[in-house]
Amino acid sequence: MNEPGLPSLALRTVNIPLESFESVTTEPDPTPPSFEDALAELQKIAARLEEGSTGLEQGLKDFGRGVELLQTCYQLLDAAELQIEQLVGFDENGNPKTAPFDAAATAAQPGQTAGKRRAAPRRAPPKLGFDEE
Repeated sequence: MNEPGLPSLALRTVNIPLESFESVTTEPDPTPPSFEDALAELQKIAARLEEGSTGLEQGLKDFGRGVELLQTCYQLLDAAELQIEQLVGFDENGNPKTAPFDAAATAAQPGQTAGKRRAAPRRAPPKLGFDEE
């Protein structure tokens, strides 16, 4: 029974095929992106986040996707490092001798600047010719 002053509600059944709804749980893509594709998408996400043009909710989604892409990039780089060998010399017959690549041996140590560009010294801004009083 309806209370006085309240409208009555009529319910009707609507048949909507399940195929028209997106899945709530998204399954991970079985083929991960290439390093180049992951890096390009990560750079786009970083640019959007730096601009601040997206709302909070979209920014959080982008940040989460960025973390996933960064992990993918690191995994792909780790796998590539396992395939690289260093030439360490030659044996007595002149055949090359190799050893597995050790990325830790080439990591920058504190105080080293090898391979890094040095920043140009800062200069004072030019005077515009106006006298400051």
